[in-house]
Amino acid sequence: MKLVIATRNEDKLMEIKEIFEGSSFELSSLNEFPQAPEVEETGDTLLENALLKAESAAKATGLPALADDTGLFVEALDGEPGVWSSRYAGENVSYEENRELLLKNLNNVPEAERTAKFVTVAVFVDEIGHFKAEGEVEGLITSEPRGTNGFGYDPLFQSIYSEKTFGELTRSEKRAFSHRGKAFEEILRILDTKFLK
Repeated sequence: MKLVIATRNEDKLMEIKEIFEGSSFELSSLNEFPQAPEVEETGDTLLENALLKAESAAKATGLPALADDTGLFVEALDGEPGVWSSRYAGENVSYEENRELLLKNLNNVPEAERTAKFVTVAVFVDEIGHFKAEGEVEGLITSEPRGTNGFGYDPLFQSIYSEKTFGELTRSEKRAFSHRGKAFEEILRILDTKFLK
């Protein structure tokens, strides 16, 4: 069965494709559909944004679509950057600019109070309807970036499962307990149940 992943973000694509490796689903991305429009993430929640992206991709490609939206929620910042995580420092900014603003905003916060969680809401949309799955991982924000693996806030996020940041873990180590891994593994389990009985 062919599915389209509603993103052009190569880092995100790689993570999702690895989860589906060996499955019966053939994944493509919006990079293969230049006519598919860019979607403005106007939702107030991760679920709303994920649905906006998946519904747009399904309509533009004629294929069932997968999408997700992920947020980093920092307790000391009242949940910021949250739903605005990819645009925390503004529209079309680099990962580094978002990380720099986060560190600046946490400048006077002691490490013990820098608790945070990554949350991913993943959705599947086809002509019949949709379903969702969520993944979450708790941890803390380090005082400086560590590691060059991963993307986004990974070099600043140390999960409760490791003394390394996500930026220091290999992709397979990160996938074992990451928010996106949990969400898409559940999506894959549901897809297997629904379509491969």
